[in-house]
Amino acid sequence: MRSWAETERAEVRRARLRVSVLVGLAITLMITFVGAIAYVVMAHAQETQVSRELRYNAQYGVPGIAPRCAWVFVLEDGVLHLGPLEVPNGFPLRSDIDAVHASGAAVSRDVTANDTEYMVLTAPGANGTTVQSVFDLRYQLSDRLHLVQALAIALMAGLLVAALIGLGVSHRTVGPWAEALARQRRFVTDASHELRTPIARAYLRAQLLAAAADLPDDQRTNLDALARSIRGLADVVDDLLASAQLHQRLDGRPVDLADVAEAAVVGETERAAERRITLSLDHPGHPVVVSGIETGLRRAVDELLANAVRHTPEGGRISVRVGVVAGQVELVVEDDGEGFEPGEASRLFDRFHRGAGEGRFGLGLSLVREIVTGHGGTVEAVGRPGLGARFTLRIPAVGRETVAVRERIATARP
Repeated sequence: MRSWAETERAEVRRARLRVSVLVGLAITLMITFVGAIAYVVMAHAQETQVSRELRYNAQYGVPGIAPRCAWVFVLEDGVLHLGPLEVPNGFPLRSDIDAVHASGAAVSRDVTANDTEYMVLTAPGANGTTVQSVFDLRYQLSDRLHLVQALAIALMAGLLVAALIGLGVSHRTVGPWAEALARQRRFVTDASHELRTPIARAYLRAQLLAAAADLPDDQRTNLDALARSIRGLADVVDDLLASAQLHQRLDGRPVDLADVAEAAVVGETERAAERRITLSLDHPGHPVVVSGIETGLRRAVDELLANAVRHTPEGGRISVRVGVVAGQVELVVEDDGEGFEPGEASRLFDRFHRGAGEGRFGLGLSLVREIVTGHGGTVEAVGRPGLGARFTLRIPAVGRETVAVRERIATARP
């Protein structure tokens, strides 16, 4: 089983990778955007220049005297003059010449032929002539191709530079966070371990003093309150220690959630009886198995049930139900206690959340959510003020065949 420190280092590596990818993506998008703008501007400038030359040739050009990559054809008195230059295959476009001669309206089109592209303008000329000007775009297209190739090279170089920059940025940004996180967890773990022993001793001494036979009732009551306070402090320390160690990989051991629920109910029976609270447990009568850490799941179920007892008045009822629904083990803890505002449901699982009218705050329900989500499950709360609350915990179920295989593997381990 991998320790939480190893898992934390893996999370830091993933965070660095995400930062590197985001920086690289940003630089790549910037290069692509700039390149696209350069290509569009270049293509527009070329087309504008060619259009001007076509208009000029159509107005002033003479067959055989047109500039390089351009041809001028003139229809005069029914005779089509081609000039001495070699004419590309497919030209002139006689249909356009006849149409313009008949209508007097200019026609412009792009033609793909002879492995290149041409821009063609056919327009009425002087003295009743019809002129067709043709321009070969092969050099302009070649320039565009060279631009695209240059942009592709720049993009590849940019990706390499972006990767290096991303790595540098990720180390600078994630490094301090990772170090601070590691120090925080070490401090919480060390402090929790160091505090557990003196707190346990103080709790034991308070209990022994409260059990003394010659104490007045008021002092005994105060010692009982002191013992409860010390026990609450021990719970807080346990919560902090559990929170610091929750980020470990699950060992994949099968856990019977029905057995966990039964143990939690037994553990709260005495406290519930003192307040005349009725506890009931309903489960299928056979193992309801999930995969995970048994101590963590026991902690989660214990906290849900303890939370229900704390918020249920004397004479109330609490029910615990365990079953399998749609391939998930579902554990429901429902009470008829004080409930909560519907808007508080999502915030109940926040760390140190303090509800309206509630004089306490802590880590309990936050730890429940961390444990359950760490097992690939979900936990939700539903309640109304004065009408009780229902907490539902769902974790993927494990088939009996899988359980048998894992038990054989666990037995075979040295």
